[in-house]
Amino acid sequence: MTSKQRAYLKSLASTLDPLFQIGKGSVTPEVIEAISEAFNNRELLKIAVLKNCMDDPRAIAEVVAERTRSQVVHVIGKKIVLYKPDKKNPKIVLPQ
Repeated sequence: MTSKQRAYLKSLASTLDPLFQIGKGSVTPEVIEAISEAFNNRELLKIAVLKNCMDDPRAIAEVVAERTRSQVVHVIGKKIVLYKPDKKNPKIVLPQ
């Protein structure tokens, strides 16, 4: 992903509300499954890491991205933005 594409996705994500919250239990198989299912309807997700979660948000982003086969757009503070293009009908067209 180029920096131009990353910047475009960041601008789209700035208006999104977090769809998931990761708390004290950190990354569980149930959370991964729910995020994977959400990628069936959306291409861009924002996730909030709660204060009671002791894990590093950047590490959480890498684990979730690896397990859901998505890409980390960015991690800022305790917010994570992930992108996974729809294979059949992509809604977000990335700039070249």
